[in-house]
Amino acid sequence: MSQVSETSARHVAIIMDGNGRWAKRRALPRAMGHKRGVEAVRTLVRSLQGTGVECLTLYAFSSENWKRPEEEVSDLMNLMRNFIRSDLDEFVENGVRLKIVGDWRALAPDIVEMLEDALERTANGSHTVAVALNYGSQQEIAAAARAAAAEGEITPEAIERHLFTADLPPVDLLIRTSGEVRLSNFLLWQMAYAEMLFVDTLWPDFTPEHLQAALDDFATRERRFGGR
Repeated sequence: MSQVSETSARHVAIIMDGNGRWAKRRALPRAMGHKRGVEAVRTLVRSLQGTGVECLTLYAFSSENWKRPEEEVSDLMNLMRNFIRSDLDEFVENGVRLKIVGDWRALAPDIVEMLEDALERTANGSHTVAVALNYGSQQEIAAAARAAAAEGEITPEAIERHLFTADLPPVDLLIRTSGEVRLSNFLLWQMAYAEMLFVDTLWPDFTPEHLQAALDDFATRERRFGGR
């Protein structure tokens, strides 16, 4: 791993794209692509120590994903259940704090209960894995603006206080896999000055080595935040 420096990315956000294409190329059901995608998440989370990444935010299920076929949505929800059951103890042991961003309380009651337990058990973790569930950035910004208006003046600072990510550092680096070059309604406010990297690798094939290459690329960039 590269040595942590002042140019290290503290907060990395990833749009995990390409599970379906990964499965299609292998003549496998889409569910197998999603399953391999979960394994990629597991491997990546285990690799974070020593990278300088304090927070990893993963786009797992958008508010638009409900439009997918019912069977696929059901498979995704079951994978979520299985992941929590299998990996929660490891999160606790490794000091990983789980955070959920999005309208996750609208999910199935048993998933909500599992997430509440997971959030409580991991609350004292030293680094954060944030998972975007039933999330849409435009909806988040609109809700934050309404909350700010209810308090008085609408300012950027007031809106930021009401975002799901209010307690997280600013996003330094966005990675999107699979070759697609768009943001898909993900952390639009939070990425105002984030560096972005779009890679062709499909998400199930994304490894800690790919992440390290992205972090190394980030470290070479000059960030000006609107200045010269």
